[in-house]
Amino acid sequence: MSAAPAPPSTADRRLRGLVPVLTGVTALVCLLGWLQKQPCASAGFDFVRTTTRACYTDIYPLYFVRGLNENKVPYFDSFDGDAFRYVEYPVLSGAFMQVVNWLVQPFAAASRGMAFYNTTALLLAGLAVVTVLATAYAAGRRSLRTGLMVALSPALLLTAYINWDLLAVALTALAVAAWSARRPALAGVLLGLAVAAKFYPVLFLWPFVLLCVRAGRWRALGRLLLGAAASWLAVNLPVMLFAWDGWLTFYSFSRSRGVDWGSIFFFLQDHGLEGVSDRDHLNMIGTGVFALLALAVGVLALAAPRRPRLPQLMLLVLIAFMLPNKVWSPQYVLWLLPLVALARPRLPAYLLWQAGEVVYFFGIWWYLLSVSLRVEGADLSGTLSTLLSFDLPTEGIDTATYHVALLARFLTVLLLAVLVVRDILRPSGDPVRAGGDDDPAGGVLDDAPDAFRLARPARTLQPAT
Repeated sequence: MSAAPAPPSTADRRLRGLVPVLTGVTALVCLLGWLQKQPCASAGFDFVRTTTRACYTDIYPLYFVRGLNENKVPYFDSFDGDAFRYVEYPVLSGAFMQVVNWLVQPFAAASRGMAFYNTTALLLAGLAVVTVLATAYAAGRRSLRTGLMVALSPALLLTAYINWDLLAVALTALAVAAWSARRPALAGVLLGLAVAAKFYPVLFLWPFVLLCVRAGRWRALGRLLLGAAASWLAVNLPVMLFAWDGWLTFYSFSRSRGVDWGSIFFFLQDHGLEGVSDRDHLNMIGTGVFALLALAVGVLALAAPRRPRLPQLMLLVLIAFMLPNKVWSPQYVLWLLPLVALARPRLPAYLLWQAGEVVYFFGIWWYLLSVSLRVEGADLSGTLSTLLSFDLPTEGIDTATYHVALLARFLTVLLLAVLVVRDILRPSGDPVRAGGDDDPAGGVLDDAPDAFRLARPARTLQPAT
């Protein structure tokens, strides 16, 4: 006689009731995001129009620039280029591009580029739904609020279709959901696939190690690490063996890139910071600052009065990576979005951060407009006056105004980190723990006692003599 199936968990039952709502809301926001890009799509994503209307995407132009229109296979076939000759994304993202290219082959050659964009957008919208549902699952009793914080994000609407980032974001969200369901091996497999799609999820191994060390959950940690290594190798090894130069392009390109728009170094080099034009020096500064911040996160994780929640540490280590990074593209907000909703499900700071991201989103495109037109662009007062007249800055914005937008994003992300650190040091102020939960996304860490903690030794009283 076969055993009866296990009854669904409380989290499973709760999420089933929310699936239609969260799916519908996410689909609506993704549809609005697609409509936001249509004025540029109708103009063939002409660069001046896309920057003026702030509806730029990498997906359409890279279809042609990376040779997909000639049916070149990422990593295996090269294309003509100045900086590199192979697709510059990790392997799973390149595979995603290739699958979409196969899907659009029935279209006429003249319309295949737009079909590639629309098909990619449809699949990315599906990944956005997956991200929302997985994040809601990992949130425990706060499933609806947390899911809606992701689904209704203005940043999701504006940035979902800029690039292929939602693939890694969805896989990471699924990994957290699997870990919360106490399935560490599956969580590792999903996290390894996320790293194969966009390298930033490798950062999350550090929080898992720290928290499992503190809780003494060695077996779960081992299964997570083995699963991650196995899935990453399964995806990467064939390309490494048969298309080494193509596989290596992502890593060599990442190392050789200079200061990019969005980075705090872009602001600092205009305000007297020397040496960032030297890429080796720049890499050393960025890596060094990140290493110090990651070490500080480690001390915090092991010494805090109560073990931090998994999303809190994941968010902190990601912010520690982004703040001193030499590249900070507008769509990187998607990396943060599920973790912010899980780590700190409170609206005031969340809305302020979203406002900072929206300001930066428009700021970068309008600044690139003035750069491409080779004009000065409007100053801050002129830009505000134009916007209050319900018009667009047709000549873009000047550098000082762009710096304001850059700092708006940088400082609001920094504020999130400060608030999360405060919640860790004062657990009674943590919005999740104040409601009586420990770590809904923590899986085997949830309600687990400490096995190790960095703490100041108690002072021993000397007997009177």
